[in-house]
Amino acid sequence: IYLSYIKKQMDEKGLYKKYTMQTLLDDLDIIELYQQPGRAHHLSEITKKQIALYDAMRVPFPK
Repeated sequence: IYLSYIKKQMDEKGLYKKYTMQTLLDDLDIIELYQQPGRAHHLSEITKKQIALYDAMRVPFPK
Protein backbone atom coordinates (compact mmCIF):
# COMPACT_ATOMS: atom_id res chain seq x y z
CA ILE A 1 0.00 0.00 0.00
CA TYR A 2 2.79 2.43 0.92
CA LEU A 3 4.72 1.78 -2.27
CA SER A 4 1.56 2.28 -4.34
CA TYR A 5 1.02 5.65 -2.68
CA ILE A 6 4.64 6.69 -3.27
CA LYS A 7 4.46 5.58 -6.90
CA LYS A 8 1.25 7.57 -7.44
CA GLN A 9 2.75 10.69 -5.85
CA MET A 10 5.92 10.31 -7.91
CA ASP A 11 3.80 10.10 -11.07
CA GLU A 12 1.65 13.11 -10.15
CA LYS A 13 4.58 15.30 -9.05
CA GLY A 14 6.91 14.33 -11.90
CA LEU A 15 9.52 12.93 -9.54
CA TYR A 16 10.40 10.13 -11.96
CA LYS A 17 12.25 12.74 -14.04
CA LYS A 18 14.79 13.06 -11.23
CA TYR A 19 14.47 9.83 -9.19
CA THR A 20 13.81 6.15 -9.51
CA MET A 21 11.69 4.56 -6.81
CA GLN A 22 14.84 3.05 -5.29
CA THR A 23 16.85 6.30 -5.25
CA LEU A 24 13.96 8.16 -3.62
CA LEU A 25 13.63 5.48 -0.95
CA ASP A 26 17.40 5.46 -0.43
CA ASP A 27 17.38 9.22 0.15
CA LEU A 28 14.67 8.88 2.79
CA ASP A 29 16.08 5.69 4.33
CA ILE A 30 19.02 7.44 5.99
CA ILE A 31 16.75 9.16 8.55
CA GLU A 32 17.26 7.31 11.81
CA LEU A 33 15.39 7.32 15.12
CA TYR A 34 17.45 6.79 18.26
CA GLN A 35 15.70 5.54 21.37
CA GLN A 36 16.99 4.77 24.83
CA PRO A 37 14.86 3.51 27.70
CA GLY A 38 13.82 6.35 30.00
CA ARG A 39 14.94 9.07 27.57
CA ALA A 40 13.27 11.08 24.84
CA HIS A 41 13.72 9.83 21.29
CA HIS A 42 16.07 11.63 18.91
CA LEU A 43 15.94 11.83 15.11
CA SER A 44 19.00 12.12 12.95
CA GLU A 45 19.33 15.29 10.88
CA ILE A 46 16.71 15.71 8.18
CA THR A 47 18.06 17.53 5.13
CA LYS A 48 16.26 20.17 3.07
CA LYS A 49 16.20 17.69 0.19
CA GLN A 50 14.42 15.10 2.35
CA ILE A 51 11.91 17.69 3.58
CA ALA A 52 11.21 18.67 -0.04
CA LEU A 53 10.59 15.01 -0.94
CA TYR A 54 8.17 14.59 1.95
CA ASP A 55 6.38 17.81 0.92
CA ALA A 56 6.17 16.69 -2.71
CA MET A 57 4.55 13.44 -1.63
CA ARG A 58 2.20 15.24 0.81
CA VAL A 59 3.56 13.37 3.80
CA PRO A 60 4.46 15.24 7.00
CA PHE A 61 8.15 14.79 7.69
CA PRO A 62 9.21 13.28 11.03
CA LYS A 63 9.84 15.69 13.88
